[in-house]
Amino acid sequence: MKQLIRLEEAAMFLFGIFLFNQLSFIWCLFPALILLPDISMIGYAAGNKTGAIVYNIVHHKAIALIVYVVGFYLYNETIMLTGIILFSHSSMDRLFGYGLKYFTGFSFTHLGKIGKEAKA
Repeated sequence: MKQLIRLEEAAMFLFGIFLFNQLSFIWCLFPALILLPDISMIGYAAGNKTGAIVYNIVHHKAIALIVYVVGFYLYNETIMLTGIILFSHSSMDRLFGYGLKYFTGFSFTHLGKIGKEAKA
């Protein structure tokens, strides 16, 4: 099952690259921005619950799609780019096994434990 999920996430990541290609931005912008959503981890400075909420909002694919559609509707490529980066980043994270977070801590995700917690 994990392999199937990874294949699906890889396909969604590639779809994000396809959508990015439809915009007029230069290609080096995609790799420059792809890790930007991880700034949301700073929410963990306020505790596990706040960190999980902030992280999950930024990494939720439905929110990314809403941002993209709003940008599409408004003919605003910057908003569309934001949605594409959020979507692609979330797909890339899930491809590597990083999922949405539980309130119990950063290592506890909907895809299982990650980091040192997973190895214990």
